[in-house]
Amino acid sequence: MSVTPPARPDDFAAALAAGPLVLDGGLSNQLADAGHDLSDELWSARLLADDPAAITRAHLGYFRAGASVAITASYQASFEGFARRGVGRAQAGRLLARSVELARQAARQAEVERPLWVAASVGPYGAVLADGSEYRGRYGLSVAELAAFHRPRLEALAAAGPDVLAVETVPDTDEAEAVLGLLGGLGVPAWLSFSVEGGRTRAGQPLAEAFALAAEVPEVLAVGVNCCSPQDADRAVRLAAEVSGKPVVVYPNSGERWVERGWQGESTFRSDRVASWLADGARLVGGCCRVGEAEIAGLAQAVRALRA
Repeated sequence: MSVTPPARPDDFAAALAAGPLVLDGGLSNQLADAGHDLSDELWSARLLADDPAAITRAHLGYFRAGASVAITASYQASFEGFARRGVGRAQAGRLLARSVELARQAARQAEVERPLWVAASVGPYGAVLADGSEYRGRYGLSVAELAAFHRPRLEALAAAGPDVLAVETVPDTDEAEAVLGLLGGLGVPAWLSFSVEGGRTRAGQPLAEAFALAAEVPEVLAVGVNCCSPQDADRAVRLAAEVSGKPVVVYPNSGERWVERGWQGESTFRSDRVASWLADGARLVGGCCRVGEAEIAGLAQAVRALRA
């Protein structure tokens, strides 16, 4: 049975309330494992123009592994980033929309009996700089300047009809404030996910302050963390639920660390973590960098076992 996920905000909100839902894993490692060179300022977004079928295959692999939500290849896509590559504004808008279309295509091809959903990735401003500053924040821009950057991309992605906007890997509260102020009127709900280290955002603000920003924003369906160590994710889930009063989204990295253009250490991403995440309020669970199909399959199996 082929399932095309509906694109109505109330449907995704209802699915989340009935959750938990399993997210996919890292898109970049999925594409790299398939032989694609991502050493480019656009990262995986380059393939939106150069090899869109590869992105569909990557999403499809995660759906078939057990994920119910695909996060699009728009994390590092922006009008400014595409302009530096000579891509005009109209074409850039079409490429942003394509990221949603490719995930929908994968959902149609998956032939699974559960509903499948598409989350449009809204990466931080620092990702466009391609210099690692998304892991530091504090770009020297005002909230208004950050809002001016994010507004056209949010509008383009929302117009493409995703089920939810994945505002992810946010390193500091200024950027969160900027994006949160833009969500009203888009007609698409969102989750807000911070990149963290220890009990603080990457920019050093207390997580309680960061999570509290979304507490009174009705468009935000879930708050949490991603692109962090599994250990930091463990500590953050309960706090996110307590402070925001909302369901929690959590999708950490493998636990390895990026050091001088290479990954070091051992993976600490384990499916048995999901029990505590769910107990503490998580309703969207998955993986980020270096978490692949095998890990998502294990996570999905653990979620099914806990729901049985």
